[in-house]
Formats: sequence, structure tokens, C-alpha cells
Amino acid sequence: MKIAITGASGHVGINLCNTLLQAGHQVKALYHRNDQELKKIPVQLIKGDVLDKTSIRLLLEDVEVVYHLAAKISIVGDKDGMVHRTNSEGTGNLLDIALEKGIRRFIHFSSIHAFQQHPLNERLDESRPLVQDKGFAYDCSKASGERAVREAVSKGLDAVILSPTAIIGPADPEPSLTGKAIVDLINHKIPSLVPGGYDWVDVRDVVDAAVAAIDKGRCGEKYLLSGHWHSLTDLASILEKESGRKIVKTVLPFWLARVGLPFISLYSALSKKEPLYTKESLVIISEGSRLTDHSKAQKELGFQPRPFTETIRDMVAWLKHNHFIQ
Repeated sequence: MKIAITGASGHVGINLCNTLLQAGHQVKALYHRNDQELKKIPVQLIKGDVLDKTSIRLLLEDVEVVYHLAAKISIVGDKDGMVHRTNSEGTGNLLDIALEKGIRRFIHFSSIHAFQQHPLNERLDESRPLVQDKGFAYDCSKASGERAVREAVSKGLDAVILSPTAIIGPADPEPSLTGKAIVDLINHKIPSLVPGGYDWVDVRDVVDAAVAAIDKGRCGEKYLLSGHWHSLTDLASILEKESGRKIVKTVLPFWLARVGLPFISLYSALSKKEPLYTKESLVIISEGSRLTDHSKAQKELGFQPRPFTETIRDMVAWLKHNHFIQ
């Protein structure tokens, strides 16, 4: 089968490409800037952008299945509008051409961030409403992308939506935002932690569910791909055990972290470096659901998240082998 993937050079993308190739499929991979890892595997490379319909048409020529992974992730808002343009308008472009070309199955990667997180004490499943316009820019853009998929389904597109939580695990060549945070923890570049935590899911389990969605996903349905909720102190303790390195466990109160936000932002602007944390990242860590329910994906896609310790053990081994750990 010939399969197209947008965002193919990303964390999920590179793992998905390898899994599909091992299963004997042909892969057409759209990348925007970084093709270093993609050049190492036998995929048909297409340089382009989801905002460029010419490259999208080339990507979708003679394919049966499309995976839409390309997205602009942000925890610093959307000052130049590219978060909304990429995640909402770009998704719309891809959907229009998928309808035009009669794609057999369209698998759209959304995010746990597209859901309203409150109420925090109730189970979060696929019936939870999407965020509205007052949410963070990234969250709103992913919700907008989902709504566009729903509209395309009403026009006849056979589409499935996958909504993972925080994805970690090997391989993570760039690395991803969460991967970089883990590397920085191990390399002592993060001076302290904050209370709270997140639901973490292994990239390999996400990819397995994505492959299963080709034949097992039901048209128009959404599937939550969650793993295990762990606090940042849990994460640090497991990283310390698996890496053999001392990991910071000092926990900074949220109020003090918020007081430091203006200074973090100023340093980031002056140094031209990514901020250590932002208002958005603090909210994510403090308000991420501990009750995310993946039972629908488990029942219909055979999704089965592996133990968190296994993910961390394998990720640390991969990071050491690839010289990310100093």
C-alpha cells in the first residue's frame, strides 16, 4: 500500500515511517525543513508545507492512506499567527485535496490539548467537549483542526482522529519538546521541578495504534491514546534509577514559579533561547488530567500502553547510545 505522511521528520513521524516500511508499505514523506533522518530510510521525500497546496497535491498523488502529523507546537502563544495557520488552515488544505483525490482513509493526529481539561476530577474520554476560542493558541488550533476533519467527514471523507497525550520514548532524533525536557533533566540543565505531572504515552504504542487505525478505526470516530499519569518527581526518580545519574528533585511552589515568569521571559528574549518554562507549560503541568480514558482505543484498535518504567528505560538507553546524555 502507498501511504502519505505529513510531519514525517517528527517524533511520531520517523517512528511511523519505519514501522510502515517494515510492514512492506511504500511511504511518501512530506517534510518542511529537516530531512536528515528521513534520508536514512527508503521513503519518497517531498519537501513542502501544508500551507502549500502544490506540495500537498504531489504528496497525495496515487496514495490510499494519509497520516496528518504536521503541526506547529507552541507553549508561547501565537505571535506571528503560524500556529493557527499551520494547525487549522494547513489541515483544511490537506482535507480539501484528500476529498478531491478520493483518499481511502485519512488519519488525523489531534492532541489531548484539544479537549477542555476541566472538570479535573471527572474521567476524560472522547465525549469531553473541545476547547473554545478562549483557550491557549495551540489548544484552539488543534480543536479547530478537529472540527475541520468532522466537516470533511460530512462531505464524504473517511477519516479517523487520534488524540495522544504527552508522547515520549525512542527513537526521538530531533529531539521533541518532551524529549528535550528529559535530556535537560538528565544533563542537569533544569534547576528545579514544580508540583504536578502529566499523562505520558510511549511513541511506539501510539504508532501501533496509528497503524491499526487503517483498518480498525471507524469513520468519523476519535480515539484517545493515553498512557500513565506520573508526577514530575516520579519522572525524576525513575530517570535517576535508569540513567544512573543524580536528578534534581527540588520542587518549586507554583506561586514562586509564577513570580519568576517575567524574568524567564526576559532572559529568553535577550538570549534568543527557548524559555525554561512559560505560563502555558505551568498550566499544562498543574491541570493535566489524571483520569484520561483510553478504553475505546484499547477495545477497537488493540491499543495497550506498556509500563512507564519500560518506556523510560528504553529511552535512556537510546539517548545514551545516540550521545544526547553528556
